[in-house]
Amino acid sequence: MGQTITEKILAAHCGKKAVEPGELITAKLDLVLGNDITSPIAIREFGNTGANCVFNKEKIALVPDHSTPAKDIKSAQQVKTMREFAKKYGVTNFFEIGRVGIEHTLLPDEGLVLPGYAVIGADSHTCTYGAIGAFSTGVGSTDLGAAMSLGETWFRVPESIKFVYHGKLNKWVGGKDLILYTIGQIGVDGALYCSMEFTGEVIENLPMADRFTMCNMAIEAGGKNGIIAPDDITMEYVRARAKRDFKVYASDSDAKYKQVIDIDCSKIEPQVAFPHLPENTKPLSKVGNVVIDQSVIGSCTNGRIEDLRVAAQVLKGRRVHQDVRLIIFPATQKIYMQAIHEGLVDVFVDAGAAVSTPTCGPCLGGHMGCLAEGERAVATTNRNFVGRMGHPKSEVYLASPAVAAASAVLGRIGSPDELEGKGG
Repeated sequence: MGQTITEKILAAHCGKKAVEPGELITAKLDLVLGNDITSPIAIREFGNTGANCVFNKEKIALVPDHSTPAKDIKSAQQVKTMREFAKKYGVTNFFEIGRVGIEHTLLPDEGLVLPGYAVIGADSHTCTYGAIGAFSTGVGSTDLGAAMSLGETWFRVPESIKFVYHGKLNKWVGGKDLILYTIGQIGVDGALYCSMEFTGEVIENLPMADRFTMCNMAIEAGGKNGIIAPDDITMEYVRARAKRDFKVYASDSDAKYKQVIDIDCSKIEPQVAFPHLPENTKPLSKVGNVVIDQSVIGSCTNGRIEDLRVAAQVLKGRRVHQDVRLIIFPATQKIYMQAIHEGLVDVFVDAGAAVSTPTCGPCLGGHMGCLAEGERAVATTNRNFVGRMGHPKSEVYLASPAVAAASAVLGRIGSPDELEGKGG
């Protein structure tokens, strides 16, 4: 029996020729990741192991992205703990303020995550890196602390679900809409502890930004990981960044899947996830009159330059609605600079948006855009749980950059097509 791409990567990292779903393994790791929320706990647990060195100074990444710039004394202390740990143990991949970016965009862009890698991160959206053909998944801080010492961790090999996307994408439909539609179809536990393997001619033609978006939200369906087999598009992205050797894997034609789900993309229109779960999706035409107070464009889900270009395309020559706050945060410093050089930031500021330094702050209701009681936001982020972006009586609607930008102008959730003839 053949192996899936996920099974092949896990087998290679536990020293076996093949593994089976349900099997417990111990796998060597190519990279372990922590941020300013999770790393301090992991550092404490690392100390409890009695270790006097990290397993590999170059295979640990510490990314203080959630509350940077520090929003208060506690967040400043959190980053100080990371900074001192990195200096003490010679961790090379500590990203200081001014050089930091949102972790799940920063690490692949810096060439630190590569095809065939096994990666864990103390952040649930570590599954993002499956877009380049890596096995990557989120873990708790205790697991991270142990992994910083041992360079390995245990897994139960997941079953795999193959999602086959075919047909032709409609106008304004991209990776965010595909994954929201998928989660809406299977539910937030529809892929519980499964590998979500995205395939089909639509995926083969998706740019990397959309692939990262889809894998990023695998966890929102309960997935252990999301993954896309590397192809020419992947290799063009990777070869320009790779700092180490890597190996490309692909699923065998006779690999066994728990389920195969076919999705006709020609029937999908832009999607909106209603509160308070990502599975509460509706096509844009069925949204109705949802008035908003805030629109947020960015995050590890949709903060890439391609996302900002789409937002600028919609906003150019237009003004944000007087009752709406539009916040845009590029995912990394390099993306921020590119947006400046391309004139995108001019478009955003002229439209009346606030452009932020890279941070996870708005996404988790930490800072830089918290919602007050009764307020509604449309956001390109990945979660809309109760209180996710602020007050527990606020509401978050998930959508693509195109819909979020159009909604900021309209003052309600709507389509870019509604803006035709209204400037721009």
